[in-house]
Amino acid sequence: MAGRLEGKVAIVTGAAGYLGMAHSVHMAREGARVVVTDIIDGQKTVDAVTEAGGEAIFQRVDVTSWDDVQRMADDTRAEYGRIDILVNNAALVANIQKPWTEFTPDEWDRNLAVDLKGMFMCARAVYPTMQQQRSGRIVNISSGTMMIGMPNFLPYVSAKAGVIGFTRSLATELGTDNITVNAILVGLFPHEIAGLDNMEAMTEMVMGMQALKRVGQPDDLSPTVAFLASDDAGWITGQAIAVDGGLVRSGG
Repeated sequence: MAGRLEGKVAIVTGAAGYLGMAHSVHMAREGARVVVTDIIDGQKTVDAVTEAGGEAIFQRVDVTSWDDVQRMADDTRAEYGRIDILVNNAALVANIQKPWTEFTPDEWDRNLAVDLKGMFMCARAVYPTMQQQRSGRIVNISSGTMMIGMPNFLPYVSAKAGVIGFTRSLATELGTDNITVNAILVGLFPHEIAGLDNMEAMTEMVMGMQALKRVGQPDDLSPTVAFLASDDAGWITGQAIAVDGGLVRSGG
């Protein structure tokens, strides 16, 4: 499968989910060998990659566990000899909606552990390999909610705002190693938060704010992930790119 990721090895966290699966399949179509990681079973994503003509393996990983993410990096290097791409996609989806005073300290800690600390842990685990290669691409998935101050999702929105600072600072530190670090501000994908009681009202609200009046689909997002993971994006780093149908009309 010749493409702009031909010969590359990509780790995708949270790859058992709706968008993680789409990212994995799209990068496989571009030629990457994909390491599917998630805390739940990712075999469906492996199967989807295989059906698309690509190659993938599954590793069960809790991104908040240093032992897990270190094993993830070690096993990937043992299997493929390199790590070119890390897509930090794992997150606690914003399916808990309530006023900020009703969130518990444990809920706050859990959101930040998965949505922000997990990115640090995974980046730290793959860094020695990328540093040795003198090349690498890290793509962090953030959210447009941090730009519009979405109410009733405070831990999630706070973590996703932290992703932008993390991205910019890490890009500065890793530039001398020829490693790029970028973030994507993702818009509304209703499948991801379908458990909300007010999904219809929320979709109507977001559609009213978006420039493009339709719901986003995986194929609207995954090509940007693949682009930032490719050599074509070699001169782009430290950026927050909104891929959201025009919900956010300025950079992060």
